[in-house]
Amino acid sequence: MTYPANTESVAADQLRSIVERVERMHEERKNLADDLKEIYAEAKGNGFDVPTIKAVVKARSQDPTEASERQAIFELYMSALGHGLAHVHEGDDN
Repeated sequence: MTYPANTESVAADQLRSIVERVERMHEERKNLADDLKEIYAEAKGNGFDVPTIKAVVKARSQDPTEASERQAIFELYMSALGHGLAHVHEGDDN
C-alpha cells in the first residue's frame, strides 16, 4: 500500500515521537533504579537490613485486607510445615 508523502511524514514523525518517549522512559527508569540502589546502600551503611526494608515497602503498598489474608495463609502454611508462628514474613528474602 502506498501513502501520500505527507501521510508518510506524519506517520514517521509519530513513530519517532513514540520511540523517543519510550527511550526517555527507559532512561528515567535506569536513573530511578540507580537512585534506589544508592538509598539501599545508605540504609545498609546505617545498619539497616535492606531485605526487611524491601519487605516493609512491599507491605505498605498492598491492600490491607489482601495483605492480612496473605499473612494468614502464610502462617497456616508455616504451621503445617511445623514452623509455628516464627516472625518470618512473605518477601523477607528480597
